[in-house]
Amino acid sequence: MKKKLAYAAGIITLIIITYSYYNTNNTNITALTTKVVKGTFLNELYISGEAQSTSSKKINGPSNARRFNIYQIKIQDLVAEGTIVKKGSYIGKLDASEVNGQINEAYLNLEKAQSRYTQQQLDTTLTLKQERNLIKDLLFDIEEDSLELARSIYEPPAIIRSLEIKIQRTSRDLKEKKADYSIKKKQANAKMIEVGTEVSKHKKTIEDLLDLEDEFTIYSKDDGMVTYIKEWNGNKKKVGSTISSWEPAIASLPDLTKMESKTYSNEVDIRKIKKNLTVKVGFDAFPDVELDGIVTDVANVGETKAGSDIKLFQVLIKLNETNKNIRPGMTTSNKILIDHLDNVLMIPLEAIFNNDSISYTYIKSGLSINKQQIELGQSNNEVVIVNKGLSENDIVYLNKPEGLEDESIILLDKNDR
Repeated sequence: MKKKLAYAAGIITLIIITYSYYNTNNTNITALTTKVVKGTFLNELYISGEAQSTSSKKINGPSNARRFNIYQIKIQDLVAEGTIVKKGSYIGKLDASEVNGQINEAYLNLEKAQSRYTQQQLDTTLTLKQERNLIKDLLFDIEEDSLELARSIYEPPAIIRSLEIKIQRTSRDLKEKKADYSIKKKQANAKMIEVGTEVSKHKKTIEDLLDLEDEFTIYSKDDGMVTYIKEWNGNKKKVGSTISSWEPAIASLPDLTKMESKTYSNEVDIRKIKKNLTVKVGFDAFPDVELDGIVTDVANVGETKAGSDIKLFQVLIKLNETNKNIRPGMTTSNKILIDHLDNVLMIPLEAIFNNDSISYTYIKSGLSINKQQIELGQSNNEVVIVNKGLSENDIVYLNKPEGLEDESIILLDKNDR
């Protein structure tokens, strides 16, 4: 009987051991594990941006439109963005209706001025002719009185004296009339100069307006690729947009050999970005193209984008290489290398668990599993550096093994902390 009881007890014990072993193996089978590896840690930050040229020449509209009180000009026609142009090629046309109106008005003013000039010329000719005739009449009077005086040699002295006085008076009138004629001639010349200047002024205005009208048809001054310019609200200038006399540019010709990526970082990541950090710049349009770059500028002051309250900081990344396929406006993917460390222990982020302020991982130790406290270093989007608590090739779990939630955490030795 005792032997049967002992045999039964042994069977039960074996069943319990087998059950426990099965559960352990089953846990290990369903749990995901990985090894602690030693290698190179790259802390990289990924942000998207937009390609742009660091050097470009603006294609401007009329430069002196403000002189004629033209402050806003609508773009009537514009070649497609990305068009490759040669020097002298057609770029676009501006709405010249306002300048055409001023040209028509200037022609009317010129006709009026020419009419006044002709009228003044006729008045001057008539007035001076009348003055010359009066002078001739006075000369004839003097000549006639002089002949009568010569015939009156035997007349009484009173008659002779009367003729002499008459001749003197006429001579004085002649002298005054000649002086008046000289003054009136100068006045007439001044008046003719005045109306003549007015005619010249209107002619010059017309010439300037015609030159301005020519500037409303815009041609390229250099070879390059046409790129649209953005307005203050971020929208690109196109047909129907307006330019001002203070901002006359309608497009630009970027230097495609000098390119950069303009991007924006949030308040959290901007603390990590510094000047001279190396960058790998990719392009959504060309997945196979990746160029080296370097951070050249990090904004100190954030800006708020339309429709959002989030502060963003501008970051400029200069491309150290060029590629014939790259164009301004293309979307870029910027991989900024924040830090680079060699020979460090690393595990995936999924293997890290937390209990209050203690970070730990599940480590396989023989047939058992321990909850081991670890001291962490830097991390990126995939892995984290383990400073203390693990060794190379240790096996850790990527998810929590079942039934170990209440297990105690093996703390690091105080001397190792």
